[in-house]
Amino acid sequence: MTQEQSAFIQLLKSGDRKAIARAITVVENELPGWETILQGLSPAKIPVVGITGPPGAGKSTLINSLLRELTQMGKNVAIVAVDPTSPFNYGSLLGDRLRMAEHFNNNNVFIRSLATRGSLGGLSEKIIEITDVLRSSNFDMVIVETVGVGQSEVEIAGLADTTVVVVVPESGDEVQGLKSGIMEIADIFVVNKADRQGADTLVNSLKQLMHHSMTEGWTIPVLKTIASQSDGVHELIEQIEKHFKSEGYNEKKIFLLTEKVMHLIRRNRMKDVNKEQIKEQITKAAQKTDFNLYLFTNQLMQNH
Repeated sequence: MTQEQSAFIQLLKSGDRKAIARAITVVENELPGWETILQGLSPAKIPVVGITGPPGAGKSTLINSLLRELTQMGKNVAIVAVDPTSPFNYGSLLGDRLRMAEHFNNNNVFIRSLATRGSLGGLSEKIIEITDVLRSSNFDMVIVETVGVGQSEVEIAGLADTTVVVVVPESGDEVQGLKSGIMEIADIFVVNKADRQGADTLVNSLKQLMHHSMTEGWTIPVLKTIASQSDGVHELIEQIEKHFKSEGYNEKKIFLLTEKVMHLIRRNRMKDVNKEQIKEQITKAAQKTDFNLYLFTNQLMQNH
């Protein structure tokens, strides 16, 4: 590591906003020196909180309220908002300034939008590395908001220390359907817009479901919030901090690290695989009467 790179990492660790932004750009786009940055990181033991749930659940409003409460407590918070990719420039489509404008000039808040760039699971391809960049700076908490597309956001469970699943009273009829997917990843449930009809019924249904999926050292709480009025947000912060210190989290920690390592290995091995080249090869190979998918795949793997 050069003296210049060492000085840059020290800036990053001190919380210099320009250094943080630059480090994320370098890592996300694999610009020269990106691996040196990652190998020089010392991620702190702070909670990475995943906020997920179906579209319309009020995730962005809830995060706004969380930011307001946390900064009033004197906390430094980083937000990673994962947006659907623009089909035109592969950039972020929604944009952080649009949704979290009130916090944009807050010195205690760092907001970064990332594009999914076609990644499955509702997360950005480089999300693991970017959250570690943020954990290596001066933040007290990192919050990751997923795109919220169907049940594919279960990938957040492999990234976040604490996964908060946000639903609304209108989700009541869908609870049984959600049970096998997104329901199983929750460390905390939030019924947002709890002033609407059906909120108490949904809370009771979720509590009954959660009773059957208790993990050792942690009982999954079901909280009510009205994010637009900041109701219930302080209790949510308390539960996030409580979960991070629980035996349930200690059990999850090794699972998280294993998932992250597996993700990095898979991605590294796939790096030289060109889908368009494979398509061209298949176009020729599939015309043969004796084409066999498994022989074709095996030969392809041997060539890499």
